[in-house]
Amino acid sequence: MKKFNLGLVINPIAGIGGSVALKGSDGEGVAEQAMALGATAKSNDRAALALEILRPYKDNIVIYTVSGSMGQSTANALGFTTKVIMQVAHETTNERDTEQAASELMTHDIDLLLFAGGDGTARNVCHIVGDKFPVLGIPAGCKIHSGVYAITPKAAGRVVELMITNQLVSLTDADVMDIDENLFRQGIVKAKRYGEMQVPSELRYIQAVKSGGKESDELVLQDIAADVISKMDDELFIIGSGSTTAFVMEELALDNTLLGVDAVHEQALVASDLTEPQLWQLLQGRTQDGIKLVITLIGGQGHIFGRGNQQLSPRVIRAIGKENIYIIATKTKLNALDARPLITDTGDSELDMELSGYLPVITGYKDQVLYPVTSPQ
Repeated sequence: MKKFNLGLVINPIAGIGGSVALKGSDGEGVAEQAMALGATAKSNDRAALALEILRPYKDNIVIYTVSGSMGQSTANALGFTTKVIMQVAHETTNERDTEQAASELMTHDIDLLLFAGGDGTARNVCHIVGDKFPVLGIPAGCKIHSGVYAITPKAAGRVVELMITNQLVSLTDADVMDIDENLFRQGIVKAKRYGEMQVPSELRYIQAVKSGGKESDELVLQDIAADVISKMDDELFIIGSGSTTAFVMEELALDNTLLGVDAVHEQALVASDLTEPQLWQLLQGRTQDGIKLVITLIGGQGHIFGRGNQQLSPRVIRAIGKENIYIIATKTKLNALDARPLITDTGDSELDMELSGYLPVITGYKDQVLYPVTSPQ
């Protein structure tokens, strides 16, 4: 079997601001601010999940990568043969490092460029590679609007596995999207297309570009909100991000953090835009009987955990309990998934398995459907 030359670039600070409500890692000093708030980088762990799928083939893979936390450390820890094409001395990397790494990799005979990061990382890679060479993203950032990413880290590994084992894989053009993080932190989503790249795809494993726009059927949203509000007694309600959950807050006449996590008790606002540590502290001393979580799904993709709501960490979700999670969505939004399951990608494989199965989704007033939820494959 021919050696498979895999290019690997990891943005080690991708998404580092997610768990502390900074909505990403883009911007001057944001990574340092996130670390000062106690955030830890997760992108190397996400990359390891993808590479773990490829370990049975490691004798036939050579990974061309960057020193240290931009690829070499994770690849070597899993037993892969690596060739370091670029040295980086500093741990807090930036977009120039990503672009330089992509440029260096293009001078080597690689079969695929695999990168871990968010939409900012995809933009950096696209700036160098364009649509001339196959790439694949491992989702590791807060913002994953681009279609160049696999739906989960493990799914990225599965796609590469198909290539290594010479199975038929389509090569498609996928959009690179990103939003303005400064506006994002103010609750404003302004997305822009930055280009397209070639992506090896197997439809089960590559995500759709995030659907935009607001739900137009206001009556259905009013019914959903009325059902959730009717359930509010003396429990603490944690309200997740998204336009559908925002409608619940609007019906309560409460200020809402569209892209963050808020807390409501007895239909009054308790806290806004909670970080993961703040949310964890808020839950202390409460039993699961006194907590509810309201979340929705990302339109067109189906993720309920792991995209844009990293504040809802595994320990927070476990403290709340599976039975206390209210998923809300219109039937139109569910039908748009074309029977694909909802996805929980918390970064904790055991928790993802615990959350799998058929869960009720509130689709109207006193109206709900059972819908399958799956863990990353």
